[in-house]
Amino acid sequence: VQLQASGGGLVQPGGSLRLSCAISGFTWGSYTIGWFRQAPGKEREGVSCLRSGSGTTYNTDSVRGRFTISKDTAKNMVFLQMSSLEPEDTVIYYCALTYRRWIVSARFEATNYEYWGQGTQVTVSS
Repeated sequence: VQLQASGGGLVQPGGSLRLSCAISGFTWGSYTIGWFRQAPGKEREGVSCLRSGSGTTYNTDSVRGRFTISKDTAKNMVFLQMSSLEPEDTVIYYCALTYRRWIVSARFEATNYEYWGQGTQVTVSS
């Protein structure tokens, strides 16, 4: 399984950006897809995830109401639509996938995810 994130760039505060994650070598089954972000010197932080089957999505408090995760099964793509971006959102974003048993309390634990994309830089600045 390979994941490739793209779509990062420079955006002004209050602006929007959509990140994409292309997935190959993947079998749609029972899985969880997540978006994480990591600032220099800090731990990787989960921001949004999507659970297969129910399609239920989850967001952390810091991005709730601003970020939306979605998927296009036909294209093997996952997206993170980001709006009302703030300078604090300036970090590298990663997409990740796991086939491990779903535990809701572990949905944003980076160690729970088996496959990772390479990351894409988002910079929010005027």
